[in-house]
Formats: sequence, C-alpha cells, structure tokens
Amino acid sequence: MDFAKLMPLFRRLALEAGDRIMQVYTRPDFEVRAKGDASPVTEADEAADAVISAGLRAAFPHVPLITEEQSASHALSARTFFIVDPLDGTKEFVQRRGDFTVNIAYVQDGVPMAGVVYAPAKGRLFYTRPAGGSVEEIGPFAMDRIGDLRPIRVSTPDNAALMVVASKSHRDQATDDYISRYAVHDLTSAGSSLKFCLVATGEADLYPRLGRTMEWDTAAGDAVLRGAGGHVVRFDDHRPLAYGKPGWDNPFFIAFAPGVALK
Repeated sequence: MDFAKLMPLFRRLALEAGDRIMQVYTRPDFEVRAKGDASPVTEADEAADAVISAGLRAAFPHVPLITEEQSASHALSARTFFIVDPLDGTKEFVQRRGDFTVNIAYVQDGVPMAGVVYAPAKGRLFYTRPAGGSVEEIGPFAMDRIGDLRPIRVSTPDNAALMVVASKSHRDQATDDYISRYAVHDLTSAGSSLKFCLVATGEADLYPRLGRTMEWDTAAGDAVLRGAGGHVVRFDDHRPLAYGKPGWDNPFFIAFAPGVALK
C-alpha cells in the first residue's frame, strides 16, 4: 500500500464526511430510524458513508471495503481491506452531545496499519502518518492544506493514580466493577472512538470496553493508538485484536498505555 497516497485521501474524505454530518447535526431536527439490530441510523450516517465509499473505491478499486452502513459488505472475508464507520456514536449525535466521530482504517493481514478519527463537533482530527507515528492536526481544517501537526504519544501511567476513560452510552455495572480494581485518579465518560484518541494523546491511560463491538467501531482508533505507542488487547487473553473474518468475534477489549498494570 502507498501510504503517502493513502493518508491524504483518508484525511480529505474524513473532513468531507464531517461536513456532511454537521449539515444534518446543525438542523433543528432530523429523522432517526432503527436498523435491523435496533441501533439508530440517520441521513448523516448515510451521507457520510456515500462520500467515503465513493472516494475509496475510486482511488483503490481493488481493495475490499467493509462499511457499517452497507450490510452486503459485512459478509466479506478478507485479511487486507478498508473498514469504515462513517458516523461512530450515532446515539451521541442524536442526543447532540458532540462525541461522535468519522472512522476510516486500512487493515493489512489483520492489523490496522493506518487510520483517521475525526470528531467534527469537537474540532479534533487524529491520524497515522505515512512514515509511522500518529498526530493530531490543529484546526481550523482546510481540504487542500494540512494544518499544524502535533505528534501524539501515550502517557507514562502512574498506577497509583490512573486516568480512565469509559463509554458514555454503553457503560454498565461490569465496566464499573472492572474499573474499581484500579487506583483511579480521574474517570471521564466519552462517546465513540474518541476514547482511543484520548489514550493516544495521554489524556487517559486506560479504556476498558466490556461490551460487544464490531471491527468498524475500533479499527481506526486502534490504528491511531498503536501509532502513538499504545495497545489494544482482548479482555480474555490480552492478545492484540485481530481484524478480518474469522479473526473478529466481537471481543471485549482493553486499550491502554504501556505501563498500566492490567488487572
């Protein structure tokens, strides 16, 4: 894969999708429908998906594309592919809480090698760099010009005073029980894949997810976190998440900075 070509495309498509999302978000009302699994979907999800899918297929027609909003793509079996969640955190979007993201990733041999996470309502944009590492671009964002870049790196955790981030919409008693095993200095709730990025920037040390997820929910954030020196592992055996069927089986996981003493 030509990452020097790929990453500017990821960035541009994320920004374009974010613009489409915000056009809907800033309206006084919009329609919310239920998908077959009872999860919500809006026209913003679909508009963002159309932008991203068209751009990826035009530039890389031979790379398989899996995207949440195209159910036919879910049956694809591949180890190397693009994977997209055009609007992660639809519940946050519907409730106008701002913690929603655009997620685009490239998975090679089951490993998320490149990704972008864009939180348009928060004005935060994170992505992996072609030569390695991850950055946060400082807005305002221009389609045709990359702004100031801040290299990001995970924290050096203090296990006596950990910074923990947990899901805003999916937090449950099991998650709270797990977090209680640690000495926590501060606990933040956040939505969508933004939680991976908070670990990647050092704003949090640990993000546990004790609930089933799909690979489009995690791949882009996983890539950004890996590029910042962090890890995402399965809850049961602490092995890195493996992407692509049959490697993906909706595991519980833990995202963390090295040095966190996992319980």
